[in-house]
Amino acid sequence: MRSTSPTVVLAETTRTLAESTSPAAEARILLAHVLEVEPSRLVLVDLVTQAQRDELAALVARRLAGTPIQHLTGRAWFRTVSLEVGPGVFVPRPETEVMTGWVIDTLARLVDQGREPIVVDACTGSGAIAKALAAEVPAARVHACELSEEAHEHARRNLLGTGVDLVCADFADAFTELSGQVDVVVSNPPYIPLEAWESVTAEVRDHDPAMALWSGDDGLDAIRGLAVRAAEWLRPGGLVAVEHAEVQRESAPAVFVTNGRWTEIRDHNDLADRPRFLTARRR
Repeated sequence: MRSTSPTVVLAETTRTLAESTSPAAEARILLAHVLEVEPSRLVLVDLVTQAQRDELAALVARRLAGTPIQHLTGRAWFRTVSLEVGPGVFVPRPETEVMTGWVIDTLARLVDQGREPIVVDACTGSGAIAKALAAEVPAARVHACELSEEAHEHARRNLLGTGVDLVCADFADAFTELSGQVDVVVSNPPYIPLEAWESVTAEVRDHDPAMALWSGDDGLDAIRGLAVRAAEWLRPGGLVAVEHAEVQRESAPAVFVTNGRWTEIRDHNDLADRPRFLTARRR
């Protein structure tokens, strides 16, 4: 069967994926997946066989039909860590990396003060935030909870060997033994308003689990719960970071203002300079 150089295959695949968000990057990821190499090592590959081209074409067809590229490869990268993902678990997004970086910097300062900080990742999903925290701040004691059994199974596999304490539970009921002891709470909860269903891309609606997306008519139900639960977990002066939708720049922080147990409530932008997460300090 006919073999072709990777350069030619990449060019052809990039043209086919022209309507994707990042055609060249996706072409590299998919070809590397088929060849079972890291994308950075594609330059070391001499030829792509016809069987490999056929496998790539099948993946490209699924991508064009709207399947997330992470579901095609079964992997996603988040900051410095690799994660197993697939149907039933929310695919981690680059936007969340900024909030995670804020938490990592906060934990690192506590470590510099001689502390062994305690952190809770609520609604951990694939375990992305928890795994990044454990990898980048090994002195921290990381706890994570996830309500969905499917997502919890992904997180369990992703967090094996990290030392993260993972439970399958609603954050409202998890880690009661940590009340008043936690230094930082972080969460990427569901926050899309039900009324915004039609505005959400089909790729998200059709492939990410509903439990990870929708949170009441205004999208704030989970955030309201976190404002209460995080205040119970945290020691006085402890910090919380919660992701929210771009349109919730005012409404999400207002939840913490109304709660009355928070001070220093601030909102932060992501790398695209869009409103993305709030932080607050426990009174």
